[in-house]
Amino acid sequence: MGGETATERRTGILQLASGMAVVGTVGVFMEESGQGPINAVFFRCVFGALALLAFCAARGWLRDLRLAPRQWGLILFGGVCIVLNWVAFFAAIRHTTIAFATIVYHVQPFWVVLAGAVLFGERLSGRKLGWIAIAFAGLALATGIGGGAAEPGRLLGAGLAVLASLLYTGTVLATKALRGVRPHLTAMIHATTGIVLLAPFVSASALPAAPGPWGWLAGLGIIHTGLVYVLMYAAYPKLPTPVIAVLAFVYPASAILADWLVYGHRLGLEQAAGMGLIALSSLAVTLGWRLWPARRAAAAG
Repeated sequence: MGGETATERRTGILQLASGMAVVGTVGVFMEESGQGPINAVFFRCVFGALALLAFCAARGWLRDLRLAPRQWGLILFGGVCIVLNWVAFFAAIRHTTIAFATIVYHVQPFWVVLAGAVLFGERLSGRKLGWIAIAFAGLALATGIGGGAAEPGRLLGAGLAVLASLLYTGTVLATKALRGVRPHLTAMIHATTGIVLLAPFVSASALPAAPGPWGWLAGLGIIHTGLVYVLMYAAYPKLPTPVIAVLAFVYPASAILADWLVYGHRLGLEQAAGMGLIALSSLAVTLGWRLWPARRAAAAG
């Protein structure tokens, strides 16, 4: 039993790390498509749903859609959260850069920790609160809010990225609570939810006339919604929340690298330092590091 658990965990780590590395390129695909956030997310959902429908149908999994009401509720809640998360994050990129929006977005693991305390009564020690405070100090440093020097566009982008991180937390919690549903079906329903949710808001006049942008939009659906979210949804049930929080940092590393290689955007010193504080705090919470040394017991006698 223990060996199976260890094997499952290793598989989950590989799945989630691979998914996070690939999803780090999502901002590049959105920018290259030339579409606004709503249009980009809508077609991400269209192409993603079609790819996943074909995948599930080929394996005879569509009959597994007879789900309990609680399962449908969790999937639909997670779908609404993930679609609105995509829209908010893409909007954040439009106001800042891929690297900056990604840094701010990655306060997300701390929302998971706080949600665990509020919703599930998980113990939130003073040590964890201290590390969370350091993480949000890193957020202030990265955005320039603390020094009052942040431009209005950057502040709006930071706010949208924080909103996206909150929405993604809802998807993480819903997916972890979900049992007995194939992750492929979960991802397909999430994408279909996005089609229904965003269809009334699509700007038909802004659709690309050339084939190139459609290739980027198809990539958003097939790669970043088909492949990536199958990997992620398969991994979440196998991993405890702290491991998910640690592996989440594969994503910003990949996104920052992609933004630099494709657009030449480099992190400033303050942004890099802020990202470092957020990453350090996340690892500290996960691994149970102390903020200060433990007191030594007084010598007997």
